[in-house]
Amino acid sequence: MREIVFDTETTGLDPHSGDRLVEMGCIEMVNRVATGRSYHAYYNPERDMPMEAEQVHGLSAAFLSDKPLFRDTVGELLEFIGDSPLVAHNAQFDFGFLNWELKACGHAEIGMDRMVDTLAIARRRHPGAKHSLDALCTRYGIDRSHRVKHGALLDAELLAQVYVELTGGRQIGLELAAESEQDVAEIRSFVPRQGAYREPRPHAASAQELERHKNFLESMETPLWHT
Repeated sequence: MREIVFDTETTGLDPHSGDRLVEMGCIEMVNRVATGRSYHAYYNPERDMPMEAEQVHGLSAAFLSDKPLFRDTVGELLEFIGDSPLVAHNAQFDFGFLNWELKACGHAEIGMDRMVDTLAIARRRHPGAKHSLDALCTRYGIDRSHRVKHGALLDAELLAQVYVELTGGRQIGLELAAESEQDVAEIRSFVPRQGAYREPRPHAASAQELERHKNFLESMETPLWHT
């Protein structure tokens, strides 16, 4: 199953009061495994950037001034997301801005039946706990040390890993035996590792190990099993 994990950055909290979408980041997943395909865009909001919003994502009005308008590249976005379910954290917020922008440039809004809200999933799985993206990354051991400020593509990448954990963990898609070397490569590339991948060590002892074990036992003067 193909799904799109996405995140947005905006000028504020409410598109109906004049706030606009300024960044969109999308990650493609198939059977809960990231494929490596992504979509990312900045947008000129045609307005100022409130200081409070800029402190969150670091996107200034000057930086966005030469970026395309949402309506100029909306076709690329719609082609990428297709008809797939859309996964977001506090998805009502992201869907609200995305649908406002789509409607403003004459496109049909995306149906809420395609929405998957990881915040709602987290609240069901961990009642009473903190459910921010940062808190969930900490809970599941997902490295976010490179997240200095919010960023749509970076946050979508982190959310994709959180989504896997919320819906069953990193073994999703493994199915105990991968059908091809490509399947194994995709799974390994998705699972964070501290170093290079190492093949599992054979469980059977070698002839040299058996001989050393025998010599060790014979060197013991009063083994417990002889008392």
